[in-house]
Amino acid sequence: MWNELDGVLSKTFKFNGFAEAFGFMASVALIAQKMDHHPDMSIAYSRVSISMTTHDEGNTVTELDRRLAEAIDQLL
Repeated sequence: MWNELDGVLSKTFKFNGFAEAFGFMASVALIAQKMDHHPDMSIAYSRVSISMTTHDEGNTVTELDRRLAEAIDQLL
């Protein structure tokens, strides 16, 4: 489940290892590029943390963030 707090939408995903987590990040990057909306992402071995906000709208969560979150969830 995505968490919304202080104008940021975030979620941490757990995978079976580094390669799987890294592959997921690469897939997220391709989707984000197509949507021209780029989340902050970090990896720690088998965990990928993603957070996003819409800077152009005053650092708040917008429909664009929610659409990207939905697209990310569909990767799983």
